[in-house]
Amino acid sequence: MTRFALTLEFDGTPFMGLQRQAHGPSVQQAVEDAAFAITGERVTMHAAGRTDAGVHAVAMRAHVDIAKEIEPFRLMEGLNALVRPAPIAVIACEAVAQDWHARFSCTGRSYLYRICNRRAPLTLELNRAWSVPQPLDAAAMHRAAQALVGHHDFTTFRSVHCQAQSPVKTLDRLDVRREGEIVLIEAEARSFLHHQVRSMVGCLALVGMGRWAEGEVAKALAARDRAELGLNAPPEGLYFVESKY
Repeated sequence: MTRFALTLEFDGTPFMGLQRQAHGPSVQQAVEDAAFAITGERVTMHAAGRTDAGVHAVAMRAHVDIAKEIEPFRLMEGLNALVRPAPIAVIACEAVAQDWHARFSCTGRSYLYRICNRRAPLTLELNRAWSVPQPLDAAAMHRAAQALVGHHDFTTFRSVHCQAQSPVKTLDRLDVRREGEIVLIEAEARSFLHHQVRSMVGCLALVGMGRWAEGEVAKALAARDRAELGLNAPPEGLYFVESKY
């Protein structure tokens, strides 16, 4: 039995999420079905993150265990051929030790959120960024974001469906910057709660629009109450960027 580490890039638009779902297509199902077509084995794919419907990935790490002898390059090529037409690409594949686990060995995760800040509707960026027509003050958003960095109870920024045992997390970095009409929010932590990044982005956007004062983000955090959340940003602007081991 060989454990293969995969690095996946995908457009989350047509999927119900990364994890296999009974009510629609998933990234996991597409990869597992492709692996079965290659090897004749029913494998289970484990991933570093659990992205929601519509969320994308630049480099999602995952692994599968396969008994058949196959070179990593051949497996990668076969998976890329057979996941079509699903918008998934295996951009790297390697054999790893049996005790390496894509999820449980991960020591850090990074996400990027993209806002297209213009009045015109999206064309090339459709389903790949959140369209916000109101002018955003990215500098104010960045200042407000710093209240969230550190070790906190993130109950306000946690989905009611979150299955994590504790709402306490350590957010290592939350930076906001503008590149032309695109506002970028970068978040890094060992792990995140369900909807945490989207919830933080939504509140920061309210600051950027001038609907919230900068200090309102800190107040929302201190409330530890989901009812105090100002806005949950949509999934299409979110990208899983990197996992560290």
